[in-house]
Amino acid sequence: MAAPVRGMAGSPSIGNTTSFQKKTRSKLVSIPGTRPSVQNGQLLVSSGVSSLDYVIGGGLAVGTLLLVEEDCYDSYSRMLLKYFLAEGVVCGHELFLASARDHPDEIMQELPSPIVDDVAGMKISEGQSQPSDPENPDTMKIAWRYQNQPRVQTALASSVRFGHYYDVSKTMEPELRQAAKCHSFYQLQETPVTTGSSPLPSPYHALLKSIQTVIRKEGFDGSTPQSKVRNVLRLGLHSLGSVLWGDDVCCKVNPAHCHALTTFLYALRGLLRTSLSVAMVTVPSHLIQNRAIMGRIIRLSDTAIALESFRGSEKETNPLYKDYHGLLHVCQLPRLNCLSSEVPDTKDLAFKLKRKQFTIESSLRAPAPAFIFRPASQPASALSPQNTPSTHPTALRVHSYGTSPNPNEQRGVKTPPRLLTSAVSGL
Repeated sequence: MAAPVRGMAGSPSIGNTTSFQKKTRSKLVSIPGTRPSVQNGQLLVSSGVSSLDYVIGGGLAVGTLLLVEEDCYDSYSRMLLKYFLAEGVVCGHELFLASARDHPDEIMQELPSPIVDDVAGMKISEGQSQPSDPENPDTMKIAWRYQNQPRVQTALASSVRFGHYYDVSKTMEPELRQAAKCHSFYQLQETPVTTGSSPLPSPYHALLKSIQTVIRKEGFDGSTPQSKVRNVLRLGLHSLGSVLWGDDVCCKVNPAHCHALTTFLYALRGLLRTSLSVAMVTVPSHLIQNRAIMGRIIRLSDTAIALESFRGSEKETNPLYKDYHGLLHVCQLPRLNCLSSEVPDTKDLAFKLKRKQFTIESSLRAPAPAFIFRPASQPASALSPQNTPSTHPTALRVHSYGTSPNPNEQRGVKTPPRLLTSAVSGL
């Protein structure tokens, strides 16, 4: 093959140009407390709970909304919100906290303290077994068949560590908390604004305008350059949909403002998509009587989880759940830059609050008991563990609809009585 003809300057001629280009590494946004996702390349931030990050696909994607359905007493959902804000303080992110019941300053004063020396927690998350010390009351002995049962945190420890650990028994130091830049919105101190033709009530309209002002003023939407390094805005919106926000969705089956909260979430997602922001919204779903409205709220969120606390319920005394304080239900996972979402390994998730940490683990539920019918003349001791239904001669099998051994019953055809009588007499 002849060599390409070069011009006077030594460059190839126009007729011999090639479509091959030098491969260059794409420049990723370098922001403290973030990392790119291995599934879709989205920029992720930690929720403050490592096990929750693993359940939802590695963390919260920047520009998305996490919906938390509150438990009945708003204990654990409030704790998740404080974890989310505490992670932002440690990473140096800006915060925006809105509440209608408690003052935002009171919530900030309750943030958990970060654990500086968490070597023991790292070993536990990596799956390393620790020798049991009978003198130490913190150690716990479990059955040998459950020793290798994987926890939710184990997969996280196999990759690069993401997020921090916190001690809920201690509060964050005031110096560290005051170093973070926090914007607050307290609904009871806000003056009512005229909404005009807006379908939003006055509190929602004022909250949306305040969020929009912070995003534009601080340059999170890219309209104005940020003074220092690029940063992320964490939005924490507590108990939206309650009566204190001027919403009647929790009071009536057919509320007058049935589209108020959904309209607000739709507008909020539009602001998040065009800015370096991430939001956590808690909603008292147990008070919303119209389940269709709650379904629309979930669909308008990117990620949705529900907390079911055992406090005050029958499950609190159930021996199956004696090691946990509630169940975690994953209602929706984000689908970002892909057609499907990350599916967790198991759906049986439970959470528990230890002395210092809030963790999410895979709950060990017992299988549903099999129903066994026996003749009235047969004693109950005949169906002992050694005489299982498959081996005991008098045990009868229970067949559900469509699995009966009789083909006529599968087709819905009843067996004639005379044939049934002859069949019984022939036994």
